[in-house]
Amino acid sequence: MIEVGFSMEDVARTRFALSPLWEVVASVRVLKGADEQGLHRTWTDRARPRLAAAGLDLGVLFDLVPVPSRSPWAGSVPSFLCPPPTTPLPSLAMELATLRATPPELIRTTSAVSAERMAALRANPEAELARLAEAIEAYWELVLAPYWPRILTLLESDIRYRAGRLVDGGAQRLFADLDPQVAWADGTLHLSHRSVRGPRALDGRGLLLVPSAFVWPRIFSVLGEPWQPSLRYPPRGVGALWQTRPTPVPEALAGVMGRSRALLLAELTAPASTTELSRRTGLTPGGVSQHLTALRTAGLVSAHRYGRQMLYARTHTGEAVVEAASAES
Repeated sequence: MIEVGFSMEDVARTRFALSPLWEVVASVRVLKGADEQGLHRTWTDRARPRLAAAGLDLGVLFDLVPVPSRSPWAGSVPSFLCPPPTTPLPSLAMELATLRATPPELIRTTSAVSAERMAALRANPEAELARLAEAIEAYWELVLAPYWPRILTLLESDIRYRAGRLVDGGAQRLFADLDPQVAWADGTLHLSHRSVRGPRALDGRGLLLVPSAFVWPRIFSVLGEPWQPSLRYPPRGVGALWQTRPTPVPEALAGVMGRSRALLLAELTAPASTTELSRRTGLTPGGVSQHLTALRTAGLVSAHRYGRQMLYARTHTGEAVVEAASAES
């Protein structure tokens, strides 16, 4: 059990942030076997063939993510690979800039990571970190960017909920239902850990709380120097993240943009091609293409190339529009 003591200053500095870079690393863990319960099977069933078809060399990334073991705490992810974010909602580009600028003395890890890869990083950190950043960008665009609006909606919803609990009842209420492996008592946060025990001090830096779609059913803490103390935890509702139940067309939305465009936007619960959307909606491929172009121009839909196919997905704005219109219906 790790005991994290909070001063008044630490409570005041406790805050939330999101991390696209951490989602990259955590999703690689899922692809390497961390999802024993199959929570992310819908995503992995799509991601694996896309990665295989792309033929990308992602070894520089995958070699740095330990193969998960049965122990929730074994095979720790190297801290330099995904440092805690410095702003509440950084872009992937911002986090990769931090990664590229990692001082050589911080490139350290555990024995669970490829020794050969670590030797290459230490021998030529600037070049290897640049290669790593390029691999992460390619991986992101292929298997995470199309789903990011959906993931972002889930994470932001959890932050709103937890911020409300913090306002209503302070730290005790905030941590009360955060995760079964977390408990708050007498100004101390207790984190379950199978091998590490003892007190840890925040030293007035507060705790950064980072909800993560791909971390369940575990939590990950960053408490060592020189990093910002952080806790990555699964958000509420993560079990429904990949559900693809048909979404009825909100009448309010149809009244504003027309039934066909509203139907397409509602159907994009997961990235889909023009052909697939045509089959599902009964609209002609040409009509689907025309409507998707209009939705892209309005910032409600984004496009992502997958081989010879173009996959369309709702943007964060598109997700918010559908959610708001559904709530009014």
